[in-house]
Amino acid sequence: MKIFVSEIEEVAKAAMVAHGAGDWQAEEVAKAVARAEAFGNVICGLYYLESYCTQLKSGRVNGQVDPIITRPKAGQVIADARYGFAQPAFSRGLPQALQAARENGTVTLAVAHAHTCTSLGFFTEQIAAAGLIGIGFTNASPVVAPPGGNTAVIGTNPISMSIPDGGMHWDFSTSAVALGKITMAKAAGEKIPLGWAVDADGKPTTDPDAALNGALISAGGYKGWGFGLMAEVLAAGMTGSVNSLDVSGLKLPTGKPHDLGQFYILIEPGADFGARLSRVAQAVAQQDGARIPGQNRQPMTQIDVPDALWSASLALATG
Repeated sequence: MKIFVSEIEEVAKAAMVAHGAGDWQAEEVAKAVARAEAFGNVICGLYYLESYCTQLKSGRVNGQVDPIITRPKAGQVIADARYGFAQPAFSRGLPQALQAARENGTVTLAVAHAHTCTSLGFFTEQIAAAGLIGIGFTNASPVVAPPGGNTAVIGTNPISMSIPDGGMHWDFSTSAVALGKITMAKAAGEKIPLGWAVDADGKPTTDPDAALNGALISAGGYKGWGFGLMAEVLAAGMTGSVNSLDVSGLKLPTGKPHDLGQFYILIEPGADFGARLSRVAQAVAQQDGARIPGQNRQPMTQIDVPDALWSASLALATG
């Protein structure tokens, strides 16, 4: 059925409040849910709502905690989520980070001890909307094996970058595919392409069940593995949060809080930045079918939502 994105936001907020989240905290997470749906990112939208609600009830995420924001150095802002959602911590830390970036030219914003942030681009696009370049990194529960291996060590570990005025926006996992696409293939009884995962013996597989009992692989082999490790050390090491190895499944109903980190770099564009970007964009535009990532990206105001998913979401909103 066709549902307005504004209604998705309202229902998502109501569902989280009904399961124990505070009003403003739930509102920040609901914005992310709706934004994901508006851009067709179903894995980070309503698909995650049941998990949020379940973990609010179990206490795996604290939906009422207020984050603590500190600025220990001129170019460093830390938002301690205190085992709550990442979105409220980011929203409270962003104003100080923007101010610091304008004072210093660049700043880092570390979101520490947080629940999974789902769509990382949701955060970097807010930095770009304020006129700065935003680069973000996060880690997740271990699902990716090193090249040649068969045991997961790091998460899908996304990286995102957003540039002001719609100049560029991308947000992708450093794994060959998001884990959710494999779970969705399994639910649909479909095979997965070769190159997404290996089985428990480290052999390439098209069986989603074997993949879920094995491990994902990095996009681009060793190159993607390197980017995944970069996200790992920044998200965990620069925030004081946990390694992917120490996080149990993100959707498990009970267990320790995720305690994940997100690390952002905010950069004030230099005088020549726009001209240099335009030079590249013009060269790309001259080629039919080619584009800069994120160009002409427009959110939808109304989307198709599967009947069962919408019914489940409405049920969550009633508690």
